[in-house]
Amino acid sequence: MTDTTSSKSARRHHWRRDMTELAALFTAVAVADAVANLIGHQPGGPYLLIVSALVLAMTAGFHTWWARRHSHAPPPRDDTGTGADPGARTGLGAGPKAATRAAPDAAPGAGQAAGTGEAAPGGGTVLWQMRTTVRDTPGSLAVVCAALARHRVDILTLQTHPLGGSTVDEFLLRAPARLLAGELSRAVSAAGGRSTWIERADTHDLVDAPARVLGLATRTALDGAELPLALRQLLGRCTIHSLPAVSVTGRETDAGAPVEGVLEDTVMRLRDPSGGALTIERPHLPFTPTEFARARALVELDARLGPRVPRGAQVLTLPEGNEITVRRAGLDDLPAARAMHDRCSDHTLRLRYHGPVLDADRYLDHLLGPRFGRTLAVQTASGRLVALGHLLWDGDETEVALLVEDDWQRRGIGSELLRRLVALATEAGCESVYAVTQASNTGMVAAMRALALPLDYQIEEGTLVITARLDAAPVRSLPPYEQAGR
Repeated sequence: MTDTTSSKSARRHHWRRDMTELAALFTAVAVADAVANLIGHQPGGPYLLIVSALVLAMTAGFHTWWARRHSHAPPPRDDTGTGADPGARTGLGAGPKAATRAAPDAAPGAGQAAGTGEAAPGGGTVLWQMRTTVRDTPGSLAVVCAALARHRVDILTLQTHPLGGSTVDEFLLRAPARLLAGELSRAVSAAGGRSTWIERADTHDLVDAPARVLGLATRTALDGAELPLALRQLLGRCTIHSLPAVSVTGRETDAGAPVEGVLEDTVMRLRDPSGGALTIERPHLPFTPTEFARARALVELDARLGPRVPRGAQVLTLPEGNEITVRRAGLDDLPAARAMHDRCSDHTLRLRYHGPVLDADRYLDHLLGPRFGRTLAVQTASGRLVALGHLLWDGDETEVALLVEDDWQRRGIGSELLRRLVALATEAGCESVYAVTQASNTGMVAAMRALALPLDYQIEEGTLVITARLDAAPVRSLPPYEQAGR
């Protein structure tokens, strides 16, 4: 219909309405005149007319007030406070999406349960990660979403992992602070969820899965030492063991994994690109085939890119005026590291390796390899390597170790390396770092104390283990060569 036709039609309807209202007005006047003549000539007629006029005026006023009050009222709210229709509230005949709505502050593509997500007066909200298994039948997920809605829980992200006759659903939830984990788990179980697992989450988990996987792939591509950390962030709380094909004593081990990897409930084994196998364990929660496929893809990316260490260095000036360069180290530095070993005294090597000094060189392949952690090297203006600092992934824990050549000790090099290693551990999300040394190693003890972090000490038969908790570690800006792997 054109604009001209629409305008003509509107005017035609306008005149019809006016004529109808005018006819109704004349009819009302005629009826009122007849009633007034009939009643006005009766005893008490004028009083009856006045009362009728007042009643009509009050009725008209009440009608006007009621119309203004409710003409823009919102649709009626249901028992969840969402205004959703019964089908959306119960999920009957509508599937999972009927029980969700878009969340303004959710991750892209996410939905949230049919609830406002606001806690009761006087309470806040908390984030939860939850995983549950439901039957792979239409409406099963909708029932779980409806149960969450009744507890005013928002679904910020949702991922599904099909497993034959069932589906594993992963949720990122925002729930009222008063709602305990046990109550939430019982509500999901009553809605048909089984093998439910739940733990607290934080704002870093708000990133949707594709963006998180791409970020981890980027970190892995930039730095070969990032693979264990990327796998840990991809799979959550787990333990990763790297078993080399050849031990530090030169013997071949039975570590190995098929090219396609192995998935066994709570354990997955993948072929390590540097040789041997990566074993990943998560006893509290079985792995899904989707997680296994993502982990295998990340390992394959690392294998295709080959050994790599971020380039870059930072020049520092020591108190006596000498300049040193701090940079990342790798297997290319193996000859220089062995030459530094030859210049170190037996006492210095014994403090570092806690064992036979003749075996020290055998550990360098392990220490400088990117799979077991990160290594920082210090070299002089002439290019001589004079110190190494190691940050080693040890399952769920992280170890720091230092080796400074005798002639360069007590110049602040060890403390500088340790501060940088702790900053790397903090950036990697480690909760603590520990150093193993001898009780007589006052230099290492002083360097750990200089971190100004909470320390725990354990002494067993002359061996001292110092653990620094990183929850109080200050956030510091890392040099470019250390940020490259982030």
